[in-house]
Amino acid sequence: MHAYTDSHWVAVKRILRYLKCMTSYGFHITRGSSFALHGFTDTNWAGSIDSRKSTGGYLVFFGQTLISWKFGKQRTIVGSSTEVEYKALIDGTAEVIWLQYLLIDLQVPSVSAPTIWCDNLGATYLLANPIFHARTKHVEVDYHFIHDRVAKKEFRFLLSPLRINLQVFTKLLSAASFTTFRYKLRVNPPPSA
Repeated sequence: MHAYTDSHWVAVKRILRYLKCMTSYGFHITRGSSFALHGFTDTNWAGSIDSRKSTGGYLVFFGQTLISWKFGKQRTIVGSSTEVEYKALIDGTAEVIWLQYLLIDLQVPSVSAPTIWCDNLGATYLLANPIFHARTKHVEVDYHFIHDRVAKKEFRFLLSPLRINLQVFTKLLSAASFTTFRYKLRVNPPPSA
């Protein structure tokens, strides 16, 4: 904010124009029979042109309804896409654990272990076979947080095919892809009367 340029100002105006057009859009909660929690994690490794920090985060669904999300720049610069994706898995897992406790307090029955989808092969391999080398050595502490849940079969972590991964917060998308992902998030205009 302290040293913005014309390109920053153009971007801000574009965002404001978009928000003005989206005032009638909102989240639509649907009634469903599924009480399953499932999440998606994604990152954009070193995506910030200014700082080379990665953008990452998660989405959590309760049945078909999006109930929690968080995306933003990660605090540090990392040397591999596996590491940044793994950090998103850690954050998503922590959020799902908190939501599980909330649902228990609300006396909502749990039907199955939550599934968390990640689109990085290296991060999913690291869950199954923790070979820590120089680039991922400091990930070892976070590994045990997730590994205990996997060993107890409290969570399922799966590789997410691109067609179901919700990348709308981390990647530049075409207008058609953006509309598709917005629809998957159930962010739509109100139904016609």
